[in-house]
Amino acid sequence: MEKLKRHKESVSYAIAMAVLMLLLRWLEFKFIILQHQYEIYIGIIALFFLFFGIWIANKIVEPKVTTVVLEKEVRISDTPFVLNEKELSERKISKRELEVLTLMAEGMSNQEIAEHLFVSLNTIKTHSAKLFEKLEVKRRTQAIETAKKLQLLPGTLG
Repeated sequence: MEKLKRHKESVSYAIAMAVLMLLLRWLEFKFIILQHQYEIYIGIIALFFLFFGIWIANKIVEPKVTTVVLEKEVRISDTPFVLNEKELSERKISKRELEVLTLMAEGMSNQEIAEHLFVSLNTIKTHSAKLFEKLEVKRRTQAIETAKKLQLLPGTLG
């Protein structure tokens, strides 16, 4: 207790200085708030709209994933495949283009077809473009399906 009485004056000065420092910090904070109140309010509003916009964007753009299972009966013809020579000549499809079409139906990429036939990739692209034009399609899958329907390729029955 005696030690406390000796330092009573120092402790009271320390407490007074701490209170004055807190008062000065509070006044400084209040001065900053008053001087920059519009900027602070604008910043708070901007942050609110930022988070609100992010939330809205996530709600609008959220992918709506639905899984559809499609079962399709695949029938295979019992009769042997016979190439439709008439359709082949009417559409003026060359033997090389037919070969490219057959390899497409096997699932090969253009690069793989080019390597298999020992020709350049550009040659395969040219053959593909001419095939699409002659079969009146835009995609490989459409070309294969059309060729099966026209009996240019062996395939399944729909």
